[in-house]
Amino acid sequence: MVPQPDDDRGCPKCGHTETDVGTISTTGGGLSKMFDIQTNSFKVVSCTNCGYSELYRDTTSAGSDIVDVFLG
Repeated sequence: MVPQPDDDRGCPKCGHTETDVGTISTTGGGLSKMFDIQTNSFKVVSCTNCGYSELYRDTTSAGSDIVDVFLG
């Protein structure tokens, strides 16, 4: 499916509307980096068609809200 100019739903790269949601944790700076303490958590929303991914800081447990932001 090729997105139309006025179509604002779907993957920003290919227009596909199916996604996978995962989680990634990273270290911060300073002591957390030295002791490998993962202090930052992100949700990763990826298009199942082309693999385009966006990271969103994980501040809540509302995963469906993040997919809505990704799809428009």
